[in-house]
Amino acid sequence: MAEIYISVDIESDGPIPGPNSMLSFGAAAFQPDGKIISTFEANLELLEGAAGNPETMKWWSTQPEAWKIARENLQDPKVAMPNFVNWIEKLPGKPVFVAYPLAYDFMFCYWYMMKFVGRSPFSHSGLDIKTMAMCLMKTEYRASTKKNMPKRWFTKSPHTHQAIDDAKEQGELFCNMLRELHDG
Repeated sequence: MAEIYISVDIESDGPIPGPNSMLSFGAAAFQPDGKIISTFEANLELLEGAAGNPETMKWWSTQPEAWKIARENLQDPKVAMPNFVNWIEKLPGKPVFVAYPLAYDFMFCYWYMMKFVGRSPFSHSGLDIKTMAMCLMKTEYRASTKKNMPKRWFTKSPHTHQAIDDAKEQGELFCNMLRELHDG
């Protein structure tokens, strides 16, 4: 069974799950050739007892349109997370979590899956786009930022801070990098 690369982007109201809430997340499942085969997105109700981090909320105040979209059509995480896991498990391949940055997005998704579903179909399989860029560019990790990456890796997809848009954009970036790695 081939791998399916699931590009995930989350939006939150703070730096860590539990004390802070995941506001929304989007996932785009990609074949290695870059074709999107399915997407999933959900806006979540806040965790009971959690509170927005002041610094994060200050940043959100500069993004009113993205905040508005992330707070529409809210779902209980007890419903959304099992739906997400079911969606992943129906995909035609072994799931690999892909993100930029992996540590942040994976941390929230894994915590939510374990809390509300009790398992993760990813296990601990995840790829960090920034680390992959570091290897391809043969540079230091902290120098491997989007502004330093070759323009040929990017598509015209927008980075809007709306989780599903950003998941697609970052997945396209990853697939372009993967193609270059294999063609290299």
